[in-house]
Amino acid sequence: MGYIQDIRKLVGTRPIIMAGVSVIVLNDRNEILLQRRSDTGDWGVIGGALELAESLEEAAIRELYEEASLVTSSLKFIDILSGADMYYRYPHGDEIYNLVSVFETREYSGEPCINDDEGLELKYFSLDEPIENLNEMARIILTKSKYIT
Repeated sequence: MGYIQDIRKLVGTRPIIMAGVSVIVLNDRNEILLQRRSDTGDWGVIGGALELAESLEEAAIRELYEEASLVTSSLKFIDILSGADMYYRYPHGDEIYNLVSVFETREYSGEPCINDDEGLELKYFSLDEPIENLNEMARIILTKSKYIT
């Protein structure tokens, strides 16, 4: 069981601060890889929460593999995002204020493939066109990190 699940046993659904990572995966056509989430059905960025004793980079590498079956050792730090607009309420009621470290990778091996129960589908999207059904947290991350306007 993970750290966040352990905390949830103590605080229930009340808001917590969650340190996490997002990994912006770009292919050679400058398209971004997004995951259609199993809990909401909308499109989101690859990422998740840190586990105890894990570095930001380790979490990014782990999440990339867990959610997309991709392997990288080349991460570029983009930004740290926090604040009131990083609030998120999961469909099951848990509330969080995200503290997200955003990384980018253009160098990875493997073919995108769902590797856990958090995603339904993986797909590359052009950053030059609006992305339909993009979840609000992904929109905030991509906008604040200047990938979309």
